[in-house]
Amino acid sequence: MSGARLFFLAALFVSFSFPGALHAEGFPGKALQGVIMWGAGGAMDNVSRAVTPNVEPNLGTEVVLVNKPGGTGAIATQFVFSSRSDGYTLLYGAENPQLYGVLGLSKLDYKDFFPVNILARGLTVILVRNDSPWKNLKDLVNDALANPSKIKMGATGPGGVPYVVGKLIDTVTGIKTLSVPFKGEGPGITALLGGHVDFIPTGLAAASEHIRSGRVRAIAVVDSSPLTLGDNVIPAITDDFEAFKKYVPWGPFYGVFCKKDVPEAAKKILVDAFKKGAESDRFKEFLKANQLVLMNINGDEASEYAKRWQSVTTWLLHDAGATKISPAELGIPKP
Repeated sequence: MSGARLFFLAALFVSFSFPGALHAEGFPGKALQGVIMWGAGGAMDNVSRAVTPNVEPNLGTEVVLVNKPGGTGAIATQFVFSSRSDGYTLLYGAENPQLYGVLGLSKLDYKDFFPVNILARGLTVILVRNDSPWKNLKDLVNDALANPSKIKMGATGPGGVPYVVGKLIDTVTGIKTLSVPFKGEGPGITALLGGHVDFIPTGLAAASEHIRSGRVRAIAVVDSSPLTLGDNVIPAITDDFEAFKKYVPWGPFYGVFCKKDVPEAAKKILVDAFKKGAESDRFKEFLKANQLVLMNINGDEASEYAKRWQSVTTWLLHDAGATKISPAELGIPKP
């Protein structure tokens, strides 16, 4: 057998035995795909489209962004998990997979991925239309108590920011609202503007321009301090209900992930590219405009952050009676 044939067979064996091994060399040699777990116009979508143009020059190639909403992000998460382990398919994901286990949505969470970068964390606000009679959260709660299950709340399915904040409000105030699901915060806000729902809790990154324009009004921020956004002063959720103090600060986070078994050389290239992209002035200006906090962490540090968030939030939902499976059954420690 010739030496050339032996080399060919050896290379073929490596490519089948170690998926992605041959692809790590010269990575990236083509465009990447960025799979956004939420729909257009939402906070995750906005963060993704703000950071990516600042990352592409560092990669030397394009990252083609596609929205793949559904299942509170579980469809996109499964899609990326089922893709080849070559680093060419990235998950642009928010915090939602950390809740899949206790909500019975999926066995996957971020322990099954490598965190290329947790880019930022955000605040959550509660929005109503600008013509709403509710001036603060107490007004909404009083109306909801008088009209149980009649006030419609925009949601994004179990595990989404509206779902979690909605459960918090229900637990603290005792109200019951009618949840109307959408495929992302963007479509939910559109529904609010169209009068199809009465209010929606949402990430500030998805809502800030609507608030500034006066199309919607934020009646509370899920924090212990008020928030100033342009000419708008948004009251803290604790102003009307002190019982929220045990749960705040709380909010979503936004990051980029790949499969755990992507070759280390490719991981390093991705980490370096996104780290530089997150440090760009343009991305920092976007974060400032949307009241997001830069994190720009990766690897073990990012994994520990995601685990802490999971611990706090899953046990919060469990105490509110909103979980199908106890965090303890999944080995999630109490915070």
